[in-house]
Amino acid sequence: MGKTVTVGRALLSVFDKSGMADFARGLSEAGVELVSTGGTHKLIAETGLPVREISDLTGFPEMMDGRVKTLHPKVHGGLLSVRDNPEHKASMDEHEIGPIDLVAVNLYPFEKTVASGASYDEIIENIDIGGPAMVRSAAKNHAYVTVVVDPADYPAVIEAIRNGGIPYELRQKLAAKAYARTAAYDSAISSWFAKEIDFADVNYRSFAGTLREVMRYGENPHQWAAFYGTGENRPGVATASQVQGKTLSYNNINDTEAAFELVSEFDPKETAAVAIIKHANPCGVATASNLTEAYKKALRTDPVSAFGGIVATNREIDAETATEIVKVFTEVIVAPSATKEAQDIIAAKKNLRLLLTGGLADPKAEGLQVKSVAGGLLVQSRDNRNVDDCELKVVTKRAPTEAELADLKLAAKVAKHVKSNAIIYVKDGATAGIGAGQMSRVDSARVAHRKSIDAAEAAGIEGALTVGSVVASDAFFPFADGLEALVAAGATAVIQPGGSMRDDEVIAAADAAGIAMVMTGMRHFRH
Repeated sequence: MGKTVTVGRALLSVFDKSGMADFARGLSEAGVELVSTGGTHKLIAETGLPVREISDLTGFPEMMDGRVKTLHPKVHGGLLSVRDNPEHKASMDEHEIGPIDLVAVNLYPFEKTVASGASYDEIIENIDIGGPAMVRSAAKNHAYVTVVVDPADYPAVIEAIRNGGIPYELRQKLAAKAYARTAAYDSAISSWFAKEIDFADVNYRSFAGTLREVMRYGENPHQWAAFYGTGENRPGVATASQVQGKTLSYNNINDTEAAFELVSEFDPKETAAVAIIKHANPCGVATASNLTEAYKKALRTDPVSAFGGIVATNREIDAETATEIVKVFTEVIVAPSATKEAQDIIAAKKNLRLLLTGGLADPKAEGLQVKSVAGGLLVQSRDNRNVDDCELKVVTKRAPTEAELADLKLAAKVAKHVKSNAIIYVKDGATAGIGAGQMSRVDSARVAHRKSIDAAEAAGIEGALTVGSVVASDAFFPFADGLEALVAAGATAVIQPGGSMRDDEVIAAADAAGIAMVMTGMRHFRH
């Protein structure tokens, strides 16, 4: 095991100067010699503490607009020397290199610069070189050197120094944290570069995030889990403000993201929309002139599954809508905003989480999705297209009516967010039955129909909600039996991608049943 080490000299060079004045004061009071650069040196000097400029240490001035100031043997030799190695000590003596026992560095704000919409040249200028080099040198030599990249660690380091030195275990942890930071930094740079020059199939891919929260467990109690933010500004769970309620669980975040992505498909200027999600699948989606009506229509689809679900809206939640939502046990509500009256109503349910995003997610935004497999990563572009981007083709003798077409488009938007095989029945602007995740498309059609019978009974309606509905399928019908199941459930029109070897057979079955069929040419599998 490594030893506890004392700190004689510290090099301080930070962009984020939070807590730096107090940290420098604590080091100085402990007898540590301070060396610093640029703005950090100015900050420390203004406190009245003794501090050397980096140029005094290296014998060279900062040059090239600050690009070259710490890339020097007297810096990296002082960081990388193995203190009890006679050859290293001889080299230090020969070249007058003094040891540097602690480095506090945080990096140019590359990620924030990209997020600000800065120009290409400005982004390039915010790629830190000297900082990561010092961090990596210090982290490699953590047997002797302490590296600090997070201001949150300043107090623990000062306390350790006051108690006689910095333990090896703490130096190990700080070194691991340092490498994680430089890895995330380089990942952000490489990802931006690949996107900027349209180099999607770049040979090496890395993805990084910043720890937001360690959770009690993952999908199940025996699984470890944590939530990391990527810094992407697109509205969603990661950017939302949690107004109230318990801490979000792993499953809460997964389901809430699914709900919010779905409801973001609907322009709030055109219609109010509500999605109710359970286990990442919608159990009810509806549009209407106001949120209250949309919520009631969405709830009617499957009031049993809605218990303990997630509710997402595309408009500001008002008091009337909040009153309706809290009548049913709900885990999370996510919306762009909520009135003060609505927040007060929701506050009565202390464990109910309320997330406000400040806006909707852009369903057309580009981005990458990542899934791990044994020994690798599957990476794909975000599914950022929907039925509005399609050239619809009527393939049956009967064309859909205007009302049917509106419901078909709604069904298609919902189908995009349902686990395959997805079958979505819609009637009068609301889902009437949802079949998700079945191994057979026929099974999805039948499951959705069966549930619609139960929902109709709960609503005091005779028969099934699917009678007179339209249907969306996320992929083509391989055989006519899937279509026949929809007809048996009472469907009058169908929208599907097409592309099956038996499209002609399926179209003939639709014509025989007298229903309309529209093809989009766009599949939306979701696994």
